[in-house]
Amino acid sequence: MASSDSVTTCLSSPVHYVICKLGFEKKDIYDINNIVSENGEVCWQSITEHVHYLESDRSVDYIKSIRSLGPVCESVNLHFKSLTKDKFVVQYALWFQWTNYAELFLEVFDVLQYAQSTEVALGLMKLTSCLERALGDVHLLIGKDCPFLLRDLLASEQLAVVFGQVVMDVLRIFIGSPYGLNLRNVLWHGFASPQEIPAKYCAMLLFLTAGLGQLLQTYLLKTKYVLVHRPYVTFFRLEDLDAFPDLNHETLCVAEELLQVSNFVLRTMLPFWMSALTAFKQSRYADCVILLLPQLEAGLRLLFTTTNNCPNRLLTAESSAFYTTFDEMLTKHLDNEEINQLPSVLEEPAMEFLWDFLNHQEGPRIRDHLSHGEINLKAFPREIANQLVAFAITLLCRFSDEDMVAFKEHLIIKPLMNCASCYRSRFHPISRLKKQVLECMKSIHLWHELPTVTEEQIQTLKGLEGNTEASMLVLKVAEILSQLQQYLPCNFYNSDDPMSTVATERLLLELCARHISTLYSPRPVLEVLVVLRKICTQCHQVSEQVIASIKLRYQQWTEKTLRSCQRHNYLRMLNSIKFLSPVLRLILVLITLELVNVHLVCKKNPSDYHQYLKFLKSVLQYAENLVTYTSLEKNKWDETIQLTNKALLKIRKFSDGKLTLIQSAT
Repeated sequence: MASSDSVTTCLSSPVHYVICKLGFEKKDIYDINNIVSENGEVCWQSITEHVHYLESDRSVDYIKSIRSLGPVCESVNLHFKSLTKDKFVVQYALWFQWTNYAELFLEVFDVLQYAQSTEVALGLMKLTSCLERALGDVHLLIGKDCPFLLRDLLASEQLAVVFGQVVMDVLRIFIGSPYGLNLRNVLWHGFASPQEIPAKYCAMLLFLTAGLGQLLQTYLLKTKYVLVHRPYVTFFRLEDLDAFPDLNHETLCVAEELLQVSNFVLRTMLPFWMSALTAFKQSRYADCVILLLPQLEAGLRLLFTTTNNCPNRLLTAESSAFYTTFDEMLTKHLDNEEINQLPSVLEEPAMEFLWDFLNHQEGPRIRDHLSHGEINLKAFPREIANQLVAFAITLLCRFSDEDMVAFKEHLIIKPLMNCASCYRSRFHPISRLKKQVLECMKSIHLWHELPTVTEEQIQTLKGLEGNTEASMLVLKVAEILSQLQQYLPCNFYNSDDPMSTVATERLLLELCARHISTLYSPRPVLEVLVVLRKICTQCHQVSEQVIASIKLRYQQWTEKTLRSCQRHNYLRMLNSIKFLSPVLRLILVLITLELVNVHLVCKKNPSDYHQYLKFLKSVLQYAENLVTYTSLEKNKWDETIQLTNKALLKIRKFSDGKLTLIQSAT
């Protein structure tokens, strides 16, 4: 890995000039009273007059505009520094309410009083993400779908209608356009070091946010619209993220020592790393992750450019070129179709961790949610920060000098390294399907623990039929399982009763414990996984409906509130359960066997693949019909017998090996 000490900036010369010098070239001094009134009302005319346009196509001339706006930004920055906190609150606090997080903007004002570079950069990252979220809410006043990218949001007609086109042009000079200062992207993607972000631009964005609030109020009063804020993204089941042990103070102290010697850390970015660890110690978990994510990206970019022999990609791209970000670094191929070498260097566990936390749709997608303002920063979970810091520590350790063995074998660090080396994806569709299968099996297992009427009570009712048919279906399930025996672990059929729920649960646990590679799954695999997951979802729904029906009908039975036809229907349900349980467990076994061998789908010719997918969809159709028939509203238990008989015939044909993936595995 290239030495991180030799990198003095990650901004290319033109980008460095635009951000660090261009806005300082004009030395004009502007009277703040012409820019803002005594009560804090922004005079937009005094700002928009500095926006210049190209004669050729009337698009914004970013170079002239930045140069002209530089002194205005300086005047605003000095104005804020001259205000007490109380005065600032009186003049401006009201105009931040539209963002749904006014406290954040008051915090940014506090930061500007001291102009500590790392805190200014952090404040700017938080401000831009919150502003983007608020602008999206405004967009939805008159638009339907909010653009995902900030540049598209700022260029939307909807925002131009609310705020005016020239006002949106002002915003695009600071954020959202690669031709402008592009402050949001250079910070969130880890290109800018703390000292490369002028505090006056943070002050100006704070000022502009207040001005937007004033314009929005005028628009709302005129149109009678009501601004509605979208709910924040909420993280559920945080235990799914639990890969590393809880970090204590001693671990963080060792991490601080590692920062000084690791090649993963760019020296110019060291203040960000130190501030991230400090934030974690202070329980400021959102701040910790906001500071840490861009540095993970910067460190990985250094590794990426070294391993792929493209050192020029370490720097910020120009507006006409391609940025090197997480998105490209985690792909299988480079933009020139060559194999990306970073995965082989990071190795599969680290790649799976990054995909889990950043990319997989069912994962936390932490960078996307944070950078787009979709997370409540005041309630950011420690669990996520803990996992990301722990993972970062393992990278610091792995990519340090060879003579740093003492760190790698440290009693505190070694457990983290062990956890990192055995990490397995939790949010790839393969991993989610494994979890679905086991949860469905647990649900089915509950059937036999629920109270039901006794056999003696059943015998007292005449006209109950179907026992023979149910028994025949159970036998068919046993025959199919016998056919599949050669593909199952030997200890499954050594059990006393391979048809029992306990044996099935043990089998599924063993199959789901097998490692299946999740990186770069091809399209056919993902298509199969979609169908398998839908089947599993429907099976789980059937199970939950059966449980609800058993509980309700038994209660009604004991309370003697069932009519005669309802009593017979209840007993038919109990009869159906005798075959539904083994049938659903058989389907789960088939799903899991197909999952274990899912990558073999790519070896099928198009005709066989089409037939295979058709079979899976027929099983899905059966499961969907079961959901309908077993619902409390339908209660069509007799119909499930014929339905199941047809489905088992198809499954029997499948298990013969004419279509199955597992046949080709032997």
